[in-house]
Amino acid sequence: MRSARRRSATHFVAACLIGIASMSICDFAQAASGPPPLPAMGPSLRKTVAFQTGEQPGTIIIHKNEKALYLVTGQGQALRYQISVGRDGFGWTGTVKVASKTEWPEWRPPKEMRARQPELPAMVPAGPYNPLGARALYLSRDGRDTLYRIHGTNDPKGVGFDGTSGCFRLTNTDVIDLFKRVAVGAKVVVE
Repeated sequence: MRSARRRSATHFVAACLIGIASMSICDFAQAASGPPPLPAMGPSLRKTVAFQTGEQPGTIIIHKNEKALYLVTGQGQALRYQISVGRDGFGWTGTVKVASKTEWPEWRPPKEMRARQPELPAMVPAGPYNPLGARALYLSRDGRDTLYRIHGTNDPKGVGFDGTSGCFRLTNTDVIDLFKRVAVGAKVVVE
């Protein structure tokens, strides 16, 4: 048993050495430097603003035409985050809830999105290189997943326009801030 382990270890070391010997200098330098750099977090586009509403603190109100997400913080006050919203044909309105929250979520494009864009993978693993960015808040209506999210982006220039498939996109810096402030079960009003 011990000699079999020793042979396996020897074969493993030999394979590693052969692999290293066959690497180009560039490959070796890249491997030695570790994974690619983390994506940019983007600037904070958050502001405290006067905001009149009858909704309770902790409620999210999205004004699609303004490309703004408001988190009600108190009477007459909210945090305003700049967002991207659904492009033509992908906008929606209504009242939903935050069903769950995830840090560095995996991304599974819905089948409808994959039908429009067949080159999309079935799943992008959780981690800093996924299209949902640093955090995601999953939205549900009547206990059912809407497939829409409030999420970050690894492209700091990807905020402030109509360009999503119905989700609401913030910079990673802002979605991390929002994630900390919003409770699961929070009301989300999309207008």
